[in-house]
Amino acid sequence: MIKQRLVAILLVIFVLPTTMLSTLAFLLRSAPYHPPPFLCTVKSGSRCFMMGDAKQMAASSTTLAPGLHEAEMEVKKSRFIGYAQHVTTWKEAQDFLNIIKEEHPKSRHIAFGFVAGSNPVQERCSDDGEPTGTAGLPVLGGIKVEELSDVVCAVVRYFGGVKLGAGGLIRAYGGAARLVLREAPKEVLIPRTSLRVCVLSQNAGAVYDAAAKVGGSANDEEYTAEGELVVTVTCDLEQENRLRQILADATRGNAEFLQLEDNVDS
Repeated sequence: MIKQRLVAILLVIFVLPTTMLSTLAFLLRSAPYHPPPFLCTVKSGSRCFMMGDAKQMAASSTTLAPGLHEAEMEVKKSRFIGYAQHVTTWKEAQDFLNIIKEEHPKSRHIAFGFVAGSNPVQERCSDDGEPTGTAGLPVLGGIKVEELSDVVCAVVRYFGGVKLGAGGLIRAYGGAARLVLREAPKEVLIPRTSLRVCVLSQNAGAVYDAAAKVGGSANDEEYTAEGELVVTVTCDLEQENRLRQILADATRGNAEFLQLEDNVDS
């Protein structure tokens, strides 16, 4: 009897854990591995957000159908109105934001997120006076979670008298953004790229001609202290090499391509 009990105890101590570990190892080996969808981390000050691989995003991105899209939700008597629109440049996004601000002059805050381009991916956001990271980043995150590009989304807040706290603000702004983005009709996005070009002032016309030849646009113009024109040219990704060649030929190799950096505005 004692021997039987001893054998039972040994089985519980040694055999059962070994079997469980073997089963767990089998399950881990057989489970499919899904690599993370993001390949790098971009930091701005004390903030940290993820940026997807440009080629992967270009191959599968969608955007919003033309027109202004709107959705509203209420959280503890505060109104959160989400607006979203398809844009291709930061200038277009700024024009959109100015219209929203004009329509809501008495609003407490208007936070926004903006994502555009594929080479590189440009991102901007603003908390517009809300505590850092509680408004702009959630709106930007809503765009990215919905896997959209060439989109600007603004969330207008009318304060209802009840403070929401940091967590409540994050959920409210992110929720309003995702609500309008989910309800809006979608379209397949043709991958586009933006190049920041610097040329001598006498070659300014060549830049605009080159942009027109590849079906692109030129914007964000500025002149340096030396009188050189710096401009951003946006076109379909498949036209990038042709655009570079046209600019090189038209300026006799004097066109300089600058780094187009991503920005996050607080």
